[in-house]
Amino acid sequence: MKLLTTELRGKLPKLNATERQPVGKRLVYAHFFTPDSTWHWYPLEFDGKNLFFGLVAGHYLELGDFRLSELEQVRGPFGLPVERDRYWQPLRIAEIAARHDGLPGVESFLEE
Repeated sequence: MKLLTTELRGKLPKLNATERQPVGKRLVYAHFFTPDSTWHWYPLEFDGKNLFFGLVAGHYLELGDFRLSELEQVRGPFGLPVERDRYWQPLRIAEIAARHDGLPGVESFLEE
């Protein structure tokens, strides 16, 4: 499965384009995940080549950079590659954080 389609590339804001928006209100246009693990990547911005800035849910919830090339190489514990959620509908970070309730770091993304 191709992780980043041409259509999705066109939807993702450029790097730093959303930095003035409140974190919890930023829209996430894609969701990548390991089907045999609990890791999720939610890109907020993209440099147009390889670098994303977004939300990562693994051992805890955090904002940071990750690379398309890394996602293409990652394998879960049973050897399955990262997939793109083909049925993903854009959600705000606060809504995504609520789905990961229980992970350390969640509270910093929930809206009051």
